Formats: sequence, C-alpha cells, structure tokens
Amino acid sequence: MRNAVQKSGHRSGITAHGSPASSWPDEIHRILAQNGVRQVAYVPDSGHARLIELVRADRAMQAVPLTTEEEGVALAVGAWLGGSRSVLLMQSSGVGNCINMLGTIIECRVPLLMLVTMRGHWGEFNPWQVPMSQGTAPALAAMGVAIQSVERAAEVGETVSAATRLAFNTFRAVAVLISQRVVGAKQFK
Repeated sequence: MRNAVQKSGHRSGITAHGSPASSWPDEIHRILAQNGVRQVAYVPDSGHARLIELVRADRAMQAVPLTTEEEGVALAVGAWLGGSRSVLLMQSSGVGNCINMLGTIIECRVPLLMLVTMRGHWGEFNPWQVPMSQGTAPALAAMGVAIQSVERAAEVGETVSAATRLAFNTFRAVAVLISQRVVGAKQFK
C-alpha cells in the first residue's frame, strides 16, 4: 500500500497538532480487537494505511480490500448474518457510493460501523474532494446514519469506542467522521 501511495505522488502529512499519524490508528485497532471485530473492509486509502497494516498483521482479523465502498456495506450484512462483526473504512469521497446500499442496513437493522477519513477541507489541494466533503454528513444523516465527528487525534479513541458500542448494541449504522486535521492534509508532489 505504501508503494501505491508513493507512486501516486501523494503522501500523508502530519496532523494539525504536529503529532504522528500512527498513534490514533493503533488505538482504533486496539478498540476494534477488544470489541470482537473480525472483518475490516476498505478501499485502499493513505489516511487509513496504518490501521490497514495493523489489521492485516492481526491473525484474529481479516482485512478485505474492496473495489468500491458499497461492497463493504454488503460485506457487513453478510458478516452479521454469519455471526461476525465488521467495520468499513473509507474516505469521504466514498460515502456517496454507499447511499443506496445503506437502505438495507437501516431496514434490516444490521449494525454498521464506518470510519470515514475526511478530505476536501483543511489544507486540501484537490478541488474534486470538496463537494463530497461538504455532502458527507448531510447524505449520511438523510439515510438515518448516526454521525460522530472527531476534530482532534486525542478524541479518536473515545469516539470510536462509543461509536462501536452504539452500532453493535443498538443494531444501527454509525459513521465516525475523522477530520482532515487529524489525518493530515495530503500533499501532491
């Protein structure tokens, strides 16, 4: 994954507070493991790169690469029906791909935890990321998804922990929107 990120010319920056980007993904991984998450679906994304590496190295979890984000919604349904917990990792630009599929989650009361790294605001270089960034929360809310936002790396763990409990204890879709301030603004070189 790092090679793909490096070849594309993008790299992760540092967070707004100058902290390394590796501490909050490590905390998320620990929380997912403690809560019995066994499948983690993702479209490759440098914002989630560290978390994906941790999941791939964890023998108790299965990392499932996707070609498009809505496949992760279907995977969550199948995992839940099979007795497993799953999580969907994506960028804000992928949320639009999931809107129609979220109807299944809502109607069937299947728990879905989505961890969404935001693009299109703080320090963004790519104008194509801006429209979906602005539409992410309203689109999810319109579908009945509970939204919890994180603006600081120090709040990621407690927010993901609370969102995990909310999703799996109440059988609903919950999205944690992780600010670009936490992930770090990407650079194009």
